[in-house]
Amino acid sequence: MKLPIIKHLTNFIEENDEDFVVEAIETLEAITEVSSLKDDELDVIGELISNMYGAIEVHKEIKQGASKKEALNDFMQRVLGSIDT
Repeated sequence: MKLPIIKHLTNFIEENDEDFVVEAIETLEAITEVSSLKDDELDVIGELISNMYGAIEVHKEIKQGASKKEALNDFMQRVLGSIDT
């Protein structure tokens, strides 16, 4: 996951609508079912999907009253914590 991408997507959600990102995730997930995709292509799609889900999580925290900076930091701490365990 890349924090700058999650931050950018969070801004996109604020300016537009979360549904656009959800639909993009669904589209990317459908593309992963193409049997001719190579592993590196699947990795890129997976990274995009992860960043999009991350932005949705950050946006939910912001809607619950957290500042954008706080929500981003909390999210990345959770991600790093899950990697360590």
